[in-house]
Parts: sequence; structure tokens; C-alpha cells
Amino acid sequence: MTRRGWVLFGLMAVIWGLPYLMIKVAVAEVPAPVLVFARTAIGAAVLLPLCLRSAPISLLRGHWRPLLAFAATEVLGPWLLLADAEKRLPSSTTGLLIAAVPIIGALLAPLTGDRERIGPRRWTGLLIGFGGVALLAGPHLSGGDAWAIAEVLLCALGYAIAPIIVARRLTEFPGIPLTALSLAVSAVVYSPVAILTWPASPPGGQALAAVLGLALICTATAFVLFFALIREAGPSRAMVFTYFNPVVAVAAGALVLAEPVTGSTAAAFALVLCGSLLATGRAADRAVTAEPSARP
Repeated sequence: MTRRGWVLFGLMAVIWGLPYLMIKVAVAEVPAPVLVFARTAIGAAVLLPLCLRSAPISLLRGHWRPLLAFAATEVLGPWLLLADAEKRLPSSTTGLLIAAVPIIGALLAPLTGDRERIGPRRWTGLLIGFGGVALLAGPHLSGGDAWAIAEVLLCALGYAIAPIIVARRLTEFPGIPLTALSLAVSAVVYSPVAILTWPASPPGGQALAAVLGLALICTATAFVLFFALIREAGPSRAMVFTYFNPVVAVAAGALVLAEPVTGSTAAAFALVLCGSLLATGRAADRAVTAEPSARP
């Protein structure tokens, strides 16, 4: 990989590890629907002008249904679930649970027409990965935290389904137009709820900075950089950076919010990472060729 590719790789490893921290800071003062609306509206406003010239409106013909399904499973549902869950969960726990997405994707693959048999290696990976999820989630399975854990896992399920929709129904859509249109649809859907839940008083500087950071850095800028990395290094190499995102999420939570990093947290991360590598196996190269989505 070229020096430019390594720079892009490093930037993406950091940028997509930071949203969990920013969400945690923002939801302390901003209602979850308002946060999702602001993030999607600002992100769409930045990305739409970039794709209007390169992506003709005719692309929508015959694709609006899978586009709506993609937006629902990648942005509409997951981002609200994630924001609501982080009112009760540490940002590092959320980031580690989301790392189970490749494991869920491997489990869903046979249900979506993937004919590759789940052999002993992949089953071992699935069991190891879910063991890590159980180790991480176990201490939180009481009171309101149990629902928060369920919200994050539902978010991970949506993140696992969205690329399948892209691979099966949206292969003709370039990445940035797909992301921009999904953000725009989500902003329109959330606008009435955001108006109804708008905070009575303006949030503080930290919360506003977190909202802007999510929209401008972790969404708009991240996708411009990400597709540049795809062009520079190819999809298989490019997607490897996602394995570093949980490390950044844990480090950011510990350094900025003083969230504890326990032995069980480290063990859970190791189990989820090893499980992901084993469960995806040879299917990984095929899975990442689909244009990725607006996460995390």
C-alpha cells in the first residue's frame, strides 16, 4: 500500500472509532431523535452537492425500495438505537459490541443465498465471538441496561443486513450518492420527531461540538476519505481498518470520560476480534466488495 493509502487507513481507523465517544457526550444534553436528525441533515447537506453531478437522478429508477430498506437498516434504526443505548452504557462497551457485526453477518450469510458452507472453523469463530459478546454484556443484563444491550445488538444486526441489501440490490449505486441519499431520507423522516423533542434550552459547548463532530468528521469527511481509501488500496485491504475501531473507542472512552478498562473488557475484545476473523474467513473478500454504509 502507498504512503497515501497508509495515511487514509490511519485516519479511518481513528475517525470511525470516535463516534461512540461523541454520541456519549452529545446525548447527555441532546435528545436522541434531535441528535440523529442533526447528524443526518448536516451530513446530507455536505455530501449531496458532491454527488449530484456524478450520479444522475435516473439511478433512482427501480432502486428506491432497496434504497429505503438500506437507509432503514443502516441509519434510521441503528443511529437512534445507538444514541438511546449510550444514555446508559459506556461508550467503550458500545464500541466493542458493535465489533460483533462481522460475526452476525457471517451467521446471516446462508440465509441470504450465500452457498458457502459454515464449516467447523467458521462455527468456532461464531461461538468464540458470541462468547466475547456475552462476557461484555453479562454485567449489564439488569434493569435498564438490559434494554440498552439489546438496542446495541439490534443496531449491529441492522449494520450486518445493510451491506447484504447493497450487494444484492444496489450494486449499481456509487458509494457516496448511496450514503448521501440515505442521510437525506433519514433527515426528512426524523425532522417531525426532532421538532417535537427539541430541547428547551440550547445544549452546552461540548455537546454541540460532539454533534458537529459526528456530522462533519465521522460522517461527511469520513466517507470522502473512505472511498478515497477504497480507490487507493482496494476494498479488501481498506476494510481491515474496522478491526482497529474498537481499540480507538475503548481508548477514547478511557482517556476522555475515564471509563474503566477491565480485564474482562480486554478479554471480550480479544474474543470478538478472533471470532470475527475466524467466522468471516474466506468470505471476507467477497463481503467487503459491496459498497459500505453510513456507519457507525
